[in-house]
Amino acid sequence: MGLQLPELVASTRRRARRLALLTVLGLSVLLVSGCSADSQGQLKRLAMPEPASAQGDATLRLWQGAWIAALATGFVVWGLIAYVVVRFRRRNDNEIPVQTRYNLPLEIFYTIAPVIMVIAFFAQTVKTQNTVLEQSPTPDHVVKVVGQKWSWTFNYTGEQAVDERNVYVSGTSAVIPKLVLPVGESVRFDLYSPDVIHDFGVPAFLLKMDVIPGRVNNYEITPTATGTYRGACYELCGTFHSRMLFTVDVVTPQEYDAYLQGLLETGVNDSDAPILGGNDAYTPAGGGLDTIDMLGIDEGDEQ
Repeated sequence: MGLQLPELVASTRRRARRLALLTVLGLSVLLVSGCSADSQGQLKRLAMPEPASAQGDATLRLWQGAWIAALATGFVVWGLIAYVVVRFRRRNDNEIPVQTRYNLPLEIFYTIAPVIMVIAFFAQTVKTQNTVLEQSPTPDHVVKVVGQKWSWTFNYTGEQAVDERNVYVSGTSAVIPKLVLPVGESVRFDLYSPDVIHDFGVPAFLLKMDVIPGRVNNYEITPTATGTYRGACYELCGTFHSRMLFTVDVVTPQEYDAYLQGLLETGVNDSDAPILGGNDAYTPAGGGLDTIDMLGIDEGDEQ
């Protein structure tokens, strides 16, 4: 005697579930086995770039922790939804499930729990922020970064300047400038703008900051890996915002010193004071003497 219709339907459903599970498992194994080492690293970092600075490690940990906390919360919520759907579904006798108007303990829980979660996330974010923005009183190097329409100028200044001269590299909207940094040594970026708000950032460092006219922002990084990285302006600053690109070469301290000495020997990229640079750079009329002075420009040089 054959199976009854309800039993046949139930058996078919069980086979379909097994087939779907095996398909998902097979595709997952195939996907993971086909990933390159770099792709597997991307999965581990949850699409975040590989940190190339000491400060970037703290940012990555916050990113990963936020995802883990979000997924844990999601699984709890999805589990509760599934439980309610199954436990309180309408039965075959067509009896409507009990409609509970309120549950005081449950309402207290889902009011207090989100508040506790927000406090915990906020505290961890502040802790990470304090870590990545911490600065030493005397960094190994100081680079004055100027974001101008529509490129960057990098001034190697301070006690690290070559023969007490300011050595700089300036780009234009047609020439992408290069920033050179020593690996394993702290570098403070002092950020200036003579025109509009820009944003100076290198994805590999996992840190960026606004460059605001009339205000000097700064942050410090310590590169941890040699190599060439890309940087850009991350604030929509105007017509040629997309051209505000630069490259970063992280080299050994010896190569860094030789690079600065080479700039000085050319006799082109050296000055007594930090310069604005850039063919398309200008200080807007009415911008104030503070902006002009902090860039090392005489008022008569205003363009």
